[in-house]
Amino acid sequence: MIDLDEATVVVEVAQAHDGSLGAAHAFIDAVARTGADAIKFQTHIAAAESTPHEPWRVRFSPQDATRYDYWRRMEFTEEQWLGLRRHADEAGLAFLSSAFSMDAVELLERVGVAAWKVASGEVRNRAMMDRMMASGLPILLSTGMSPLAEVDEAVGLLTDGGGPFAVLQCTSMYPTPPERLGLNLIPFFRERYGCPVGLSDHSGTLHPSLAAVALGANVIEVHVTLSRDAFGPDVSSSVTVDELTRLVEGVRFLATARVNPVDKDRVAEELAPVRRLFTRSVVARRPLPAGTVLEMGDLAAKKPGSGIPAERLPELVGRRLARDVEMDHLLAEEDLE
Repeated sequence: MIDLDEATVVVEVAQAHDGSLGAAHAFIDAVARTGADAIKFQTHIAAAESTPHEPWRVRFSPQDATRYDYWRRMEFTEEQWLGLRRHADEAGLAFLSSAFSMDAVELLERVGVAAWKVASGEVRNRAMMDRMMASGLPILLSTGMSPLAEVDEAVGLLTDGGGPFAVLQCTSMYPTPPERLGLNLIPFFRERYGCPVGLSDHSGTLHPSLAAVALGANVIEVHVTLSRDAFGPDVSSSVTVDELTRLVEGVRFLATARVNPVDKDRVAEELAPVRRLFTRSVVARRPLPAGTVLEMGDLAAKKPGSGIPAERLPELVGRRLARDVEMDHLLAEEDLE
């Protein structure tokens, strides 16, 4: 299982493997090296989810005559999925895969997943969600294409189910422009539903995920590609492995900062020795003999701040020196009558 109380980084491979089992395994090794928490694929069983009449969203694959043919080419056998899950386990990654049919749910139940991801187009698939909830595993609910009323309905179902779940802000645009990210919805969903929240990002950059963690996101989902020159529909919406490494570092950094609120007075107290190096004290502008009645022109404010604080300089005007002082001497109370 994955922990929805932590800042969890889920890395989406989707169809970036282009039907190659070897490439799918290569993604597991690459993602494991970044320090991410989980790797997620998509389980498509063409005959169970589609028909030959399904249109292309974008006709990106000249080798597949139809979208249905593409889904068939993306299929792995159950034994191959088991191999991928075992590899993820060995690499220290939680294994997830989005199911797009009841047959896929049943297959993944046998394979074993750490959580369920409800894809944007499956939010109203009640039978599938009921089956997922029955497992007791965490559920990640994408909201990419759903109006608020539909999200309310799905969250109500998940709440009634009693199991752990998180609501992910998502915009199903590839890549997602900054003005459509909807970062405002992360705190909105947290307040509205009282549950863990997150961001499923398709911007192809690091920025939204880092901003989401700063806003309190519990889950970050981001697409990955092995190369910007790779083939596939999601490359423009993905980060590279090197970028993913920096993203994970940033998420860990921000997550630590988020759970460690700062008491400003306490920090100021801790920094008092340093503060004395950077603040100023009242000093003699020139050599002054004992008995001098101090005037403004006799005094200056200079570092360090270990003498009489500079803000007290006006108070010293009119005071009499009790002893001789040299130029730049930091005045102390015992120097004054």
